[in-house]
Amino acid sequence: MRRFQKALFCTFCFLLSMIQLLPASAETGYSWYCPHVKGHAQPRAGSELLFAEDYDAYYLDHSGEKVIYLTFDAGYENGNVEKVLDVLKENGVPGAFFILGNLITRNPELVKRMADEGHTVCNHTVHHRNMAKKSGEELLSELHELEELYQNATGKELTKFYRPPEGRFSKSNLETLKQNGYKTIFWSFAYPDWDNARQVDPERAKEMILANAHPGEVMLLHPTSDTNAKILNDVIRKLKEAGYRFGSLEELTK
Repeated sequence: MRRFQKALFCTFCFLLSMIQLLPASAETGYSWYCPHVKGHAQPRAGSELLFAEDYDAYYLDHSGEKVIYLTFDAGYENGNVEKVLDVLKENGVPGAFFILGNLITRNPELVKRMADEGHTVCNHTVHHRNMAKKSGEELLSELHELEELYQNATGKELTKFYRPPEGRFSKSNLETLKQNGYKTIFWSFAYPDWDNARQVDPERAKEMILANAHPGEVMLLHPTSDTNAKILNDVIRKLKEAGYRFGSLEELTK
């Protein structure tokens, strides 16, 4: 069952590195994407997606400051999530972890550690389903169930930061989220790191991340990635040397 859950999570993790948008409309829903650009310039999400910013959705800090927001989508633990937390602690860097119900029920101590070490723990729904065609009630049910699991496991309230599974969403989703006090967090950089059976070479991954660094970046990484666990320390060190600092989602959305 555990192997199946891992495979399912990898299969449905959104196509983070694709530049082409899946067919999108108010009926079918939208798939978030943000193309890579050269020269450390700020990228711009697809024009058909920018309406999301009117609904408390964020993908970039537009201030132009050399700040990076590290965000992680964590559905399970395979030993690498703990390694990523070790690196963040060693470097004094905050992260935002968008978690699923599976991680809370199977690894509650790991989730507690995230909160105890000052990271922002966020809502990625309980089951990691495409929510684009779901009603507002169904979306809120997914969110509230995860909130309850988190509170029972940690004694704390889960933050109201949300990232849609697979990057799929609808205008109706965003309306429901805003009306209920949630802020939706997309990203301005991601790369294909989610499948441990098909990992990018560590040096190539490091090169890709550093070459695409840009002011106000919301970086999406999967902490289950073998490659990310190996290179994160070097990536953080190199970004600091380049003059970047690391911010929190609370700062991004204030």
